[in-house]
Amino acid sequence: MEAAKTSLPENAYRPLKEGEKYYPIVPEDKPLREVTTYSLLWGLFYSAVFSMAAAYLGLKIGQVFEAAIPIAILAVGASAFMKRKNALSENVIIQSIGAASGVVVAGAIFTLPAIYILDLEAKFFQIFLASLFGGFLGILFLIPFRKYFVKEMHGEFPFPEATATTEVLVAGEAGGQQAKILLKAMTVGGIYDFIIGTFHWWGEVFESRAVPFLTGIADNFKLVFRLNVGAAVMGLGYIVGLKYAAIIAAGSFVSWFAFVPLVYYFGQHIDVIVGVSATKLIAEMSAEQIFSTYVRHIGIGAIAAAGIMGIIKSSKIIGGAVKLAWVEIAGGKALARGEQTRMNKDLPMGVVGVLILLTGVLIFLFFRFGVVSNALHTIVGVAIVLVISFLFTTVAARAIAIVGTNPVSGMTLMTLIISSVILAKAGLSGATGMLSALIIGGVVCTALSMAGGFVTDLKIGYWLGTTPVQQQKFKFLGTLVAAAAVGLVIMMLNETYGFVGPKALPAPQANAMAAVIKPIMSNQPAPWMLYVIGALFALTLETIKVPPLAFALGMYIPLELNTPILAGGIIAYLVARSSKDEKVSNKRREKGTLIASGFIAGGAIMGVLSAFLKFVKFDEIEFIKPVLTEDWAGSHGGQLLGFGVFLVLCTYMYLDAKRAKE
Repeated sequence: MEAAKTSLPENAYRPLKEGEKYYPIVPEDKPLREVTTYSLLWGLFYSAVFSMAAAYLGLKIGQVFEAAIPIAILAVGASAFMKRKNALSENVIIQSIGAASGVVVAGAIFTLPAIYILDLEAKFFQIFLASLFGGFLGILFLIPFRKYFVKEMHGEFPFPEATATTEVLVAGEAGGQQAKILLKAMTVGGIYDFIIGTFHWWGEVFESRAVPFLTGIADNFKLVFRLNVGAAVMGLGYIVGLKYAAIIAAGSFVSWFAFVPLVYYFGQHIDVIVGVSATKLIAEMSAEQIFSTYVRHIGIGAIAAAGIMGIIKSSKIIGGAVKLAWVEIAGGKALARGEQTRMNKDLPMGVVGVLILLTGVLIFLFFRFGVVSNALHTIVGVAIVLVISFLFTTVAARAIAIVGTNPVSGMTLMTLIISSVILAKAGLSGATGMLSALIIGGVVCTALSMAGGFVTDLKIGYWLGTTPVQQQKFKFLGTLVAAAAVGLVIMMLNETYGFVGPKALPAPQANAMAAVIKPIMSNQPAPWMLYVIGALFALTLETIKVPPLAFALGMYIPLELNTPILAGGIIAYLVARSSKDEKVSNKRREKGTLIASGFIAGGAIMGVLSAFLKFVKFDEIEFIKPVLTEDWAGSHGGQLLGFGVFLVLCTYMYLDAKRAKE
């Protein structure tokens, strides 16, 4: 078997010129082995293990980690240890199957533990089937859009997580200088983030309150600057690039430096509690509390509106995909297409259409006999699931393609509100209404999470030369294993710890969902005005040609996660313009991408390790306690040190990238 190339082409990350083509690492006419017993078993193994680990740690500690990069690193390491030659395409399949774990877990634990929180009766099959059917819908609804996101928009979206995973897989296969650069960056970024997450030698988040003369501004005007000093988040920003990083940061700045102070300015003299989710007077709130209670809902409204506008703008693409599926089903055979080559081979649209119909029928039976007893309510529930999942699939995929962060919790929150209102109008309320809305939310949340995660897998496959239909077929198996694993873990954790009470598991996202759904099903209002403000804001952005989804993501995602993305984007801009010689600048930019990927990979691996150590109470070991400085990390001195170390890390990244020669 002929070996593949061991480096990405020069045009991998940029738009193609007129008449230019992209040739992946694995040639079209000389494929490497892909789905083998080796890749299938390892992929399913990682899907089961990482599903249990992610669900366990996510609910126990409140941290959810992405599994794609750690699985890619383990796959590369295993093939190297076993001296398995030309394992690149096998490793892509392993990563694609195994990565079902992270997205299914996110969909499940964001919503389904709320069943227990609201003291409703939950059964294993409800959790399992909600996760399974949601995952299947996410896969099926994305397949018709693969060509658009992955091929036609080549170089238009940064795909940060896919870029980092691809660089890991390529460097592992290539070895040599690329592997050394990646390994060095993984070591630096991993140790840096491990120190923050485990030993707390400096603060993870720098706040402007740490600077004495800015403390009064934060307290009196609710103007606060926040920065996460992690290496992984900054590396993400480098890959996102300055254009999108600036738009995302601008959205965040509007939320934190305009809306938050405005809410305080006009609300500080109001002597009654305002808002359905508020628990105290606005005058008594911090900037962070004002953001989470009021301003974040504006971001949710902006995301929903930006998503709807994106759907309208993509109507031709959506219509074309539906038409193609219908023609194939009606004609009984696939359309004659000149591009039906290995790299363009998807599951036939007719098959996709039939599978969507079958999944819809199974969801109907699940709802009818496992959730509600009324046929009308069942039909309404299934309609909500199918319509919202289908329409917002493109939104989830676009969000991942732009910033690497899927706003699935925001879209699910909106889904819960919409479904609760519709179900209530249809006559369903109380305990059954809440259970129905949560199951619907669980299916939709998992579908959108899967769509965002799967577009990452398909982009990796496109860059490297994996056959798309192979990724698509075997993603279903990974989803099946992940859904079963997460269902078992949620049931076990409820029996062991519970989700309610003084020693209950945090489950922060599920608690937020429960807090939203309970008043609606009890005929209390939702913050509709805030959603409308966000929607109008997104509409204004569209009229002035500012990408509304990227801006809305910034409004919704906390400030401390957007500012390091901007820092990484600035570094990418400076590196790309550090030489007048275009070839030298390209080399430096490519090396910077490799360093950023190493930071992301190292941070991901060490984040999992830090969470595990926290879970096993590593910080309570006597001889370890003296080196842990969590109180210091939260102090002003610890935050200032963190800011200083972050500047050193940024400088290191810029200078190391500049060392690349033609």
